Amino acid sequence: MTTPKITWIGLGHMGTPMATNLLKAGFEVAVYNRSIDKLKPLTEVGAKPYSSLDEVRENSNVIFTMLSDDLAVSSVYSDLLKGSVSEKLFINMSTISSELTKRLSVEIEAKGGYYLEAPVSGSVKPAIDGTLIILAAGREPDYEFATTYFEKLGKFSIYLGEVGQGAKAKLAINYYMSVVIEGLAETVLFAEKNGIDKETMMFIVNESACGSPMSKMKTPSIIQDNYPAAFPLKHMDKDIRLVQAEGLNTATSEAMKNIYEEAMQAELGDNDLMAVLRAVKTKYFK
Repeated sequence: MTTPKITWIGLGHMGTPMATNLLKAGFEVAVYNRSIDKLKPLTEVGAKPYSSLDEVRENSNVIFTMLSDDLAVSSVYSDLLKGSVSEKLFINMSTISSELTKRLSVEIEAKGGYYLEAPVSGSVKPAIDGTLIILAAGREPDYEFATTYFEKLGKFSIYLGEVGQGAKAKLAINYYMSVVIEGLAETVLFAEKNGIDKETMMFIVNESACGSPMSKMKTPSIIQDNYPAAFPLKHMDKDIRLVQAEGLNTATSEAMKNIYEEAMQAELGDNDLMAVLRAVKTKYFK
């Protein structure tokens, strides 16, 4: 590839700190976001702003995307693929269905471009710290090329083979997280119902074999009953549905679908996923 001309598309909770880390590492990065106001934090630290996807396509040969769901990804790539993408590398770090990521790979390669999926495990704090886990799949030469950037975004990346495997690995780890978070919510509420306060119960959890970086990270939110979004609950609701679409249809997955749906109906979607505690409390611990 000629000299990389990098553009980052998608400046949400995750995309902004990730693109910022590339800038801090010394890479020249242009940015695009549908909501123009989100460009400012990046342009203030040296990013070049683009005002359209046509401009992105014409002036970039390495394009990162970090978008919220299948609909957003489909919309952006539909516009990107309206023109020539020959010899351009698309690195899609969004969490989407394996069906969509495979389709994008086929469409891009048919037009002479390259596609690497690279969803991440981790929320806002690891994105800020550059300690994400990157789950990559696609052509191995593209992965090897992209590791230069992945080293600045995560504590490690892993190559999983053909496109689709990255999406499936990401959905698997997110499903595990949904169960852990919901189980933690039930644990705290059960303890409270039986006279053990939240502070004491979280100390017990964190000092036990069940304690984890996740439980420790969520402790302040649980104690304060305040859930600023590190991983928005609406994204977990989406991911559980994707997991079931991939074929996981167990009693536990159905229970997760139901309780996160109830949290969405309670308008908790923009809160952190730990806010599922409120939905569990309303339904089972009145």
